[in-house]
Amino acid sequence: MNTDTNMEQFAAIDLGSNSFHMVIARQEQHALTVIDREREMVRLSAGLDRKNLLTEEASERALACLARFGERLRGLNPDNVRVVGTNALRKAKNSHQFIARAEQTLGFSIEIISGVEEARLVYLGAAQTLQGDRGRRMVVDIGGGSTEVIVSDKSDPVYLESFHMGCVSASERFFTDGEYDQKRMRRAVLKAKLELEPHIVALKALRAEDVIGTSGTARAINNVLRENGWSESGITRSGLEKLVKHIIKAGKVSKLKLSGLSVQRRPVFAGGVAVMTAIFNALDIDSMRVSEGSLREGVLHELIGRERFEDRRSVTVLELMKRHHIDLEQGLRVRDTTLALFKQISHRGLLKRESRLLSWAAQLHEIGLMIAHSQYHLHGGYLLENMDLPGFSRQEQGALSIMVRLHRRKYLSDRIEDNVYVRSEALSIMTRLLRLGVLLNRGRLPIEMPALNLKLDTVKDMTLEISTAWLDDHPLTAADLDQEVELLNAADHSLQIIST
Repeated sequence: MNTDTNMEQFAAIDLGSNSFHMVIARQEQHALTVIDREREMVRLSAGLDRKNLLTEEASERALACLARFGERLRGLNPDNVRVVGTNALRKAKNSHQFIARAEQTLGFSIEIISGVEEARLVYLGAAQTLQGDRGRRMVVDIGGGSTEVIVSDKSDPVYLESFHMGCVSASERFFTDGEYDQKRMRRAVLKAKLELEPHIVALKALRAEDVIGTSGTARAINNVLRENGWSESGITRSGLEKLVKHIIKAGKVSKLKLSGLSVQRRPVFAGGVAVMTAIFNALDIDSMRVSEGSLREGVLHELIGRERFEDRRSVTVLELMKRHHIDLEQGLRVRDTTLALFKQISHRGLLKRESRLLSWAAQLHEIGLMIAHSQYHLHGGYLLENMDLPGFSRQEQGALSIMVRLHRRKYLSDRIEDNVYVRSEALSIMTRLLRLGVLLNRGRLPIEMPALNLKLDTVKDMTLEISTAWLDDHPLTAADLDQEVELLNAADHSLQIIST
């Protein structure tokens, strides 16, 4: 297989609540050429039981799809592939276990993204296909379990929100037996309006001039309206009203036969129409055009941007450091020391993306000082766990949080094992490297660092060789290293300090 060709290919997979999508593209100069697409209706959201646990049947359905996707992706550079999970995996209480199986099946890592991050990526994908400047835009993405609404001025979003409503969840709640009538449709529309209600005033005040729909529900409605002569272009309020009447008249899903509606989309179509109707009515929308770009295209463009241009996560970290008055110089000193240690043991199965996470954790390790110096590591961990961090997945955010939470004082290994980051052994190593980076820079001055030789004996055991003369000149650091040995021993880990 031609490695050079593979290096030019990028792939994005969207593990949606209704469908799994894969898009593969090749970058040629400044243009992005899509060379392959795959879509399968997996209905992951329908596989959540009453306790929000993903059933084995749904898991097997999803894994079978990922096995097929994995065959197509075989041989691609892991840094050129990004896989994101959305609402169903955000809700599933056993998503951690599913992801471990899914990563093994697919052959690539999987991230769960927040609703707000999903909205940001949806807009990024839609923006790639929108032509002309029609003023302030509103992008609406109705998925299987959530709906994202984004308002932007040109390329800069001014409003991002994710709502707990989608075509699968609405269909299951109000049309679960496949029966349609006016009362059920009215209740489905009302429920979606109630979800929107706290945001209606703010959204109307933004006065969007161009409304765009993305993803399967919008495209399906658009196709049906056009094929049945209910709209000449895009989705219109009058066309939606005719569609709702037709659905109610059909009475049941088995009798819902519409030109432009696929058999696969039919079981969740009424729920999607109800959500779209609620959005049109609540926000006084008359018409909506439809974009081909959506979440996976946004993921793809950002993935290429990370490797070739600018990583949005780095921008987020810098913004946080400035906003919360973090000592930039100290953050860089800790980062440089920590990454130097990382490099020495990176051959032990640590990944390139983990060096980036460790770098950002080092720069943000003092973010908790904005609240109080006492227990600032706890404050920092809480902030990073609960903030909206553009560009970061749920797992990445969890890893940042735990590294900052445990960068000093007691080393609580059980917190790492319970974290959402799947590679717990790697997270354990990164956390201990950050502890050493902070400890060796406790003087907060640009001092010359001694030669450091770090060895990873086992996942739990490290050996650090350091100059005796340097330790003699830095007695506080030497005392801190001795204390670190005791703290790690108490957590069933070991750090051996060898003076040379």
